[in-house]
Amino acid sequence: MKTLFTPPWWAASPHVQTILPLLFKVARPATFRQRQELPDGDFIDLDWLGQAQNGEPILVIIHGLEGNTESHYARRMLIEAKKAKLSALVHHHRGCSGEPNRLARSYHSGDVNDLAYTLEQLKHYYPDSPLYAVGYSLGGNVLAKYQGSKQQHSLLERAVVVSAPLTLSACAKRLESGFSTLYQRFLIKRLQDKMLDKINSADLTEQMPITKKQLKMLNTFYLFDDKVTAPLHGFTDVNDYYQQSSGLAYLQHITKPTLVIHAKDDPFMTDEVIPNQDQLSPMVEYELHEFGGHVGFVEGGWPWKPRFYLEHRIIEFILSAGDTITEHDVPSSSLSHL
Repeated sequence: MKTLFTPPWWAASPHVQTILPLLFKVARPATFRQRQELPDGDFIDLDWLGQAQNGEPILVIIHGLEGNTESHYARRMLIEAKKAKLSALVHHHRGCSGEPNRLARSYHSGDVNDLAYTLEQLKHYYPDSPLYAVGYSLGGNVLAKYQGSKQQHSLLERAVVVSAPLTLSACAKRLESGFSTLYQRFLIKRLQDKMLDKINSADLTEQMPITKKQLKMLNTFYLFDDKVTAPLHGFTDVNDYYQQSSGLAYLQHITKPTLVIHAKDDPFMTDEVIPNQDQLSPMVEYELHEFGGHVGFVEGGWPWKPRFYLEHRIIEFILSAGDTITEHDVPSSSLSHL
């Protein structure tokens, strides 16, 4: 039977689950960077853990909004991949590796093309290596859409989707109320700073859909996505962007083994991200935990040295055929929709 997630008493709060991992990161593993030139003239960076050899399994880590190799979950996953003797790399979204990308456009929650290009390059240079992927938050939504849109043509043997905002409109609305507005404020500020640099760039300013003054007014994801994300990436408006990019509708089309992990108390989410059985492909294993926060899942240790559930669960799923958990294996209060 698979290990199940139960939070310690001191980490039952969704906000402790979400924030504590940010404060107590593990040491950053040594990586080397490979720049990948894209067909449209832009680039993305891949941070590799060691040198891959053809035939060895490769794990692709896809970070969340404004994340990178420094993100707490990416650090931990790289360390666990090394222990499991997996080659691993962090696939950065455009402009997230510490250097601005070249084009006016950036990345968004439904952009599967860059991920597809990375996987195609890996398959070209390592044709005998099985490819796996884990995506967190925004990166998880991208991965879910990739799996569902590519179906049998997915280059991944197995995939894991963690804390993904599978219904973007509902998640944007959730971040406009309560304590969750603090997360929105933090992330929006980072997005605004990046956009301001592009507005100030002599090469890009005329391509920007807004002015500096207008940018300051975009204090919610809904407004930012409507005035910046949607027009820069070819969507009619924010509703068109959310509808086309949300990963939920793609889950039923997945044909490669995929694990989806959510927490009901995720402060970035609402119940609208939770699929019903008819929305799940037989190839999707869905874990819905009562607790865990957003990309948290602290399962033990102490506040100054937490222990986490995600990494060993991800490695377990990737490296084994995996028996399906049934309702007889777990209490209904812990997991559902399995």
